[in-house]
Parts: sequence; structure tokens; C-alpha cells
Amino acid sequence: MGSTVGVEELIGLDATGQAELVSRREVSALELMEAAAARLEAVNSTLNAVIHPNLDGARERAGGLVAGGAFRGVPFVVKDLIAHAAGEPFHEGVRALADAGFREDRDTSLVQMFDAAGLVTVGRTNTSELGLLPTTEPLSYGPTRNPWDLSRSPLGSGGGSAVAVAAGIVPLAHSNDGGGSIRLPASACGLIGLKPTRGRVSLGPDFGELVSGTISEFAITRSVRDTSALLGAVSVPQVGEPYAPASPTRVPARPLRIGIMTSAPRGESRVHPACRAAVEVTAAALDELGFVVEAAYPRALDDAGFAVEAPKIMPLGFAAFAFDWWRRRIGIEFGPDDVEAWTWICAKRGRGLSAVDYLGAVEYVQAWTRRLSRWWHDRYDLLLTPTVGEPPPPLGSFAAPDTGRRAAQVTAFTYPFNLSGQPAISLPCHIDSGLPIGVQLVSAHGNEQLLLQVSAELERAMTWTTQDLPFDLRGHREAVQGSSDSAAG
Repeated sequence: MGSTVGVEELIGLDATGQAELVSRREVSALELMEAAAARLEAVNSTLNAVIHPNLDGARERAGGLVAGGAFRGVPFVVKDLIAHAAGEPFHEGVRALADAGFREDRDTSLVQMFDAAGLVTVGRTNTSELGLLPTTEPLSYGPTRNPWDLSRSPLGSGGGSAVAVAAGIVPLAHSNDGGGSIRLPASACGLIGLKPTRGRVSLGPDFGELVSGTISEFAITRSVRDTSALLGAVSVPQVGEPYAPASPTRVPARPLRIGIMTSAPRGESRVHPACRAAVEVTAAALDELGFVVEAAYPRALDDAGFAVEAPKIMPLGFAAFAFDWWRRRIGIEFGPDDVEAWTWICAKRGRGLSAVDYLGAVEYVQAWTRRLSRWWHDRYDLLLTPTVGEPPPPLGSFAAPDTGRRAAQVTAFTYPFNLSGQPAISLPCHIDSGLPIGVQLVSAHGNEQLLLQVSAELERAMTWTTQDLPFDLRGHREAVQGSSDSAAG
């Protein structure tokens, strides 16, 4: 089969568009894969998004695909965190695992579902060490660069996946979200990032839950239709799941009521004017579409408990747990020279926690979630916020001694909904000074359907950053050198 569609046209399509070409036999899966490979080889040395390419394996899979799957033949990447595949490297950003060259011997359930959907994985993407920092700058593999400005972070531990999509290597990519690492990089890279309802996408077979259900698996995409179709493909409960997510509810009749929040919870950090403007522009579009839009938000977000230790205990416990999990898994005992300083600090603090400390934190979060959820139950359908309170920051912004404070600032709007388990989506509704600025919509538990419906209406009504690829090769190698010199200074 000889394609009449050019490479630039192919990489500009969303995953549904690429799959339709394969279905109509206008393009073969192998031709799609070769277009992705060409783009990866052209841009990845600059962006450092894909750290474990597997082009030969992808070619073999693409050439042997048979009919079936919503995304048959579409190139894809998997974040190198939690989701692992048989025979593939699996390092979770940890230097000791990278140095050991560890490879997995089995697939997670989600990886199997990606395969069943027809996706062709061309590699694994960069992530922060154990996903603990909301920026993809691990010492093990180096920083991933935002294609909108190579001196800036793509944010989140899913930055490698977001950059692979934004730069046109693949049209959609796996990520996971324990504090915002689907939504944050989607915002910073001008993409769509849905964190599903707790339990909607399986963490099996390794885990039933992680960090008391705060971590969700899913993806970053370029279109709402891709998000919807992929969610349908991977929302398949596995045997023994600990959560039964709320069933999708009927979308309420108009007019839907949407509350707007533009100040950070508890007023603990400043919201950049561009991020406020993104919310205001989106609110105006929603008003034009016939929604009731007003300043309102759940006061539980201002709970003083967030200013103390309760919500912080769980990620600290996770760091210590991750050390123990890898020790049990392959016999490696991490020391301070095997991991980054922040990772070691978090794990050390986590080891100092008691079971009573952890269960007390869980009890607080569960009670707080009940109070928070009443807001959606009693009056409002959606909450609109900035995804993050600042434009994509420069690389190196999370260095000591401000690491923890900066992480809390960046995740101020996203982390509460990891704790509550509600679905939330980041949409690429604004650009300021050449940088994408995302907004977040949050619905009640189980109501991804409403998020996707309203997102689709906004997608049709607004000019989104996903309509253009931000990156070409002209002058970028010199720009990388210049930004590296600047950061070093």
C-alpha cells in the first residue's frame, strides 16, 4: 500500500483520524509507524521525550496487525511509571534501576488494553523519579523540554508523554496522575488531559489502588473524541478491583450550572494573570453556549487541614512504600546515592510515619471528600479553575530548598481532586505570550460523560492550541544550547 498522505499531514491528525485512514486502507499501520519514527528521530534528541524507543518492535507489531481495535495502527508511547510491558525497560526515573538495565517480564492490565485497542507502542517516555515531582527533570535521563519554549518545563511527571504528543511524534500518549501529572503537562503543552474517576481504569495486576486511591491511569490527547474513545477502550474492570466507580450519570438538562474559581485554595499562592484570563475566556465561551456561569466554588477547598500534614502524609508514605516495593520485586535496596535528594528526603520522612499517622490522614481525606462532594450534589454541575496557577516555569524551578513549596504551588488546583477521586480534565483554552495555558473542569464522581460533552462543545466553539504543532527543527538545537547555558549560569 502506497500512501498519498504526506508525513506532515499524518502527524497533524488526531488518533481517530489516523485510525480512520488505516480503516479505509488509505494508509497502512506500518506507514503510520514510519511517520512516527521519522518524527521521533528528527526531534527527540532535542526534546528528550522518549527515553526508551522501540522502533523495531513497533515495526514488527504494525506489520502484523489484523482488523480490530478503535485505534488500530495508531502510534503510541507509554510513560515509564507504573504501567510496564514484558521485555521493556522499566525504571520509573530511578538512577539505580537505569544503571542496572532492569527490564520487566510481564504486562500490566492497562498495557494489554492499549494493545487490544490496536495501539502501536513506539517507546517509553521520560518521567520524574518515582513520579514524586511535578516536573520531568530526572537526573537519570535528564530534562524533557517543552516544545513551546525549550527553556521551560512541560510540568508533571508525565512531561515526556505530553511532549511526544505536542511535538507530533504520536497523537496520544499514556500517563498517570497522582497530583496532576496528566492534567499539568496537558496544560503546559497545549493538550487535553483527563484524570478519570477513581477506579475507572485498572492499576492491576500489581495494584488494586495506590496511595489510597489518589493515583489514576489514563492518557494525554489532542482531541476530545480521542479522549472519549480511549476511555471507552480501557474502562474495563479487572477481577478483584477494590473500587467500583460510580456509573456514568445522565447529563442534566440545561441550563447546567458552572462555578468559577480563580484564586488558589486558601490563597496560599498567587495566580498569574494569564491563568485568570484563561478561566475568564473559557467562562465567556461557556456563557455564550448557554450555561449558567458564576463565581462559586466548594469552600471545602479552603479547609485549613490542607495547611498541615494530613494530605502530605500519603505521598510521603508512598515514597517509602516504593522503596520497599522495589526491594521485594528485585532485591535492590536503595541508598542515598541511588536516588535523588528529594526522593530520599520523602522516603525518609515516610519511613518515620506510623500506621496510625497514615490511617489518620486517610480518615481526614475521606471526611473532607464527603464535604467537598456536596457542592456538586446540591447545586452545581461543574467547577472551572486554572489547571495550574502559572505559565510553564523554567526548567530548574524545583531545585532545593524550595522543592516542596514549589510542588505544592503547581499542584494547588489539581491535587485536591486526586484526594477526592473525582474526574477532572485540562483543556487547552488559552495562549499567553506564546505559551499554552490550560483550564480545568471538575465534575461529580463518575460523571466523565458530562466533562466530555462540555469539553466537546468548547472544542467546537474555541480555537485551541491543539490545532497546530508548536515545534519544528529550525534553530532549536542552538536554542537548547542557549537555554542550557542560561540554566547553568
